[in-house]
Parts: sequence; C-alpha cells; structure tokens
Amino acid sequence: MQTSFTETQLKNPALAEANGILRSCVHCGFCTATCPTYLALGDELDSPRGRIYLIKDMLEKGKPATAEVATHIDRCLSCLSCMTTCPSGVNYMHLVDQARAYIEQTYERPWTQRVLRSLLAAVLPYPQRLRWALMGAILAKPFAWMLPKQVRAMIALAPKHPAAPSPWDSPQIIPAVGRQRLRVALLTGCVQRAVNSDINEAAIRLLTRLGAEVVIAEGAGCCGGLTHHMGKEAQAKATAAATIRAWTAAGKLDAVVINTSGCGTTVKDYAHMFAGDPALRDDAARIATLAKDISEVIAQLGLGSRGAALPRLRVAYHAACSLQHGQKITDAPQTLLRAAGFVVVEPKDAHLCCGSAGVYNILQPEIAATLKGWKVTNLENTQPDVIAAGNIGCMVQIGTGTSKSTGTPIVHTVELLDWATGGPLPPALRGRV
Repeated sequence: MQTSFTETQLKNPALAEANGILRSCVHCGFCTATCPTYLALGDELDSPRGRIYLIKDMLEKGKPATAEVATHIDRCLSCLSCMTTCPSGVNYMHLVDQARAYIEQTYERPWTQRVLRSLLAAVLPYPQRLRWALMGAILAKPFAWMLPKQVRAMIALAPKHPAAPSPWDSPQIIPAVGRQRLRVALLTGCVQRAVNSDINEAAIRLLTRLGAEVVIAEGAGCCGGLTHHMGKEAQAKATAAATIRAWTAAGKLDAVVINTSGCGTTVKDYAHMFAGDPALRDDAARIATLAKDISEVIAQLGLGSRGAALPRLRVAYHAACSLQHGQKITDAPQTLLRAAGFVVVEPKDAHLCCGSAGVYNILQPEIAATLKGWKVTNLENTQPDVIAAGNIGCMVQIGTGTSKSTGTPIVHTVELLDWATGGPLPPALRGRV
C-alpha cells in the first residue's frame, strides 16, 4: 500500500511504525474471509482491509478522528484472525491499537459513551470495585428491560453471585509439592478474581503439584489489556508498569504464568508497549520474554501421574482468539486434555471469535450476540459433556448462551487438568458428573 506521510510526520516514532505496517499491506483481501465483523455485517469498512484504509487516511491527514472512523474501528474485535490469515505479515494489532489511542485523543464521543467507557475503565481492572458492581448488576436484573441496551448487556453478563476473595489472592509464595522444578509468578488478574476465583486456585494446585513454586507478587494487578484496547493508553501503561515492577521485585523467575489468554497477549507485547520508556524498557522486555500461557508451562512440566479414574468426558475445546491468533498457541491445550484422559472435539469455524473480546460484548452488544450465537451453536453441535476454554471473557460470553439452550457447563482448561491429576471436581460439574 502506498502512503504519503511527510518527512516531519515520519519523525514521530508511532507514525513511522504505522507507515511501515501500512506499506506491508498488499490489498489481497484474504483477511475478509476470516474477519468475524465482515462475515456478520458484509461491509468492507468492517473488514481489516477497510479499516486499514480508514486508519491510513486518518493518520496521514493528522486531523481529529471522525464519527465514521470511530464507528468502524470500534466494531473491530481485535481477534487478530486477520493476522493468522495474512500472507504479508501485516501487524494489524499494533496498527489498530495505535488507531484506538488516536481516536481516544482526538474524537469526542457522545456523552453516554464517554460515561460508559470511563465507568468500565474505573471498575473492571479493580476486583473489589467489580464485585460491588456485580452485586448492583444482580439486583438490577429484574429491571434490565427498561435500561439502555449497553447497560442491559452489562447486566446480562453478571454471574449469579460474585466470586468471594480467594485466600491465594494476597501476596505470598506457595511452595512446590516435592522437588522444586520451577519458580514462577502467577498473574491472578482482575476480572477473573471477581468472577471466578476457582480458576486461579486450580492453577496454583496444578502448578505446585507438578513442582513449581508459585509467587503471588505484591503490587501485581491488572495487566493493562482492557484499558489498552479502549485506547486509554495512560491508564493502561500505569497499571502495566505497576505489575512489571512487582514481578521485577519478586526475584529470579523462570516464567510469568498467565491463565487468562487475553492478558497473556498483552503481557507478551510489553516490549513493544514500553519501547519508548527508558525507565521500564528493559524490565518490560524481560517480563514479555518470561510470559507464558499456563498451557505452555504445564506442557513443559508434564502432567505426571493422573489422579483417580475419571469418566471419559467429551470436551468441546474453544480456542480463544487471544490464544490461537494472538499467541499462536493452538495445540498445547488440546494435547494436554487428551493426555489427561478426556475426549476432545473441536467445533466448526473454531477460528471465529465468540464476541467477548474484552468489553466488546458490552460496547457492541448486537454484533457480539450474533457471534455468540454462531459459537454456541457450533460448540453444542459437537454434543459435548463440557466446554473448555482458556480465557475468562470467553467463558462468561459462551456461558450466557449455553445456559439458555442446553445448559452445557463451561470450565477453564486448567480446572479439568487439575481434576485429572488429583484436584477437586470443578464446581461447574458438580451434580453433573
């Protein structure tokens, strides 16, 4: 793609990077075949290729973003399926992230949108605030029909009750069982702690059982991913920086383990996020190198001996976009589940997003509902006993669909692996197995 940035513009490192990404696009259109929003809406401007044209025009002119540009960029899920498909290696992730930050700085959204986005940014990265918000959402469910659609979408995602704080949320070191083989830090996250604390507890049991000492570092909180994808760069970098400092102060680590794949994609990109920050650049790059999805670490350690004989459950594996497209991890979770004794099936169109995408299912509820419908149908067509996923956002999104149809339970992959190696039955399976 030809670009026409001026020499003065190209002195700006961000615009120089955007220029390189734009010029790598050859307009082939392969991305349109796998883009969920293009498949759902049929609008070229809601495809990666169309958005690239909009971003190019916006950045070259250097003028404030328009409502049209904001609309089409907002509709992007950042599922990164286009990057898996692209034969030219276009780094769409960094380009659309830059566009979101530019829109946030230059475009004044309607006041209702500004309030909603500010509320999400002020609540979601903070587990205790989120617990209070979830309690309010639960109380508001009977009255949801009279509220704005985006508020209704937010209320619909609320669980029956918030997760109580886990004793393993607080800073501590949990020793390995038997011989220590690794020393790892675990990102306990923000939304996950308030919505489903069983996941972190299963992860800690499994890691320590397999010989890893687990560090819950003091000061480690939100990875910055949620606000980063809303274009709120200052807040994203502030929370990410605090977490980087916390892990840096934790001493020698063999890995930083992440069991929410959306967070993992963000943490693995810290070197890029902090490339222009001399104070944090080196530490951020080191943490990015250490960052591993929990499936990668468990594959490294090996599952070891299995626990009591388990029923051969049929597990439909949902590949989160942030795992398969963002981190390029496609085989490890399914390989581990099979090794643990489960029958693993993969649904049709597994490359397509479920519509969760951080806060997308709140900000774009209609499109998210369409994608959820496709995903739930494809998963349930495999006739599973349980659905497994590696990302809390996907679990909540899909769970609100299956609960209204077959009621198929959904659990984190690590919960099944913990159970298979001697841990307790996942709570979602109680009364079913």
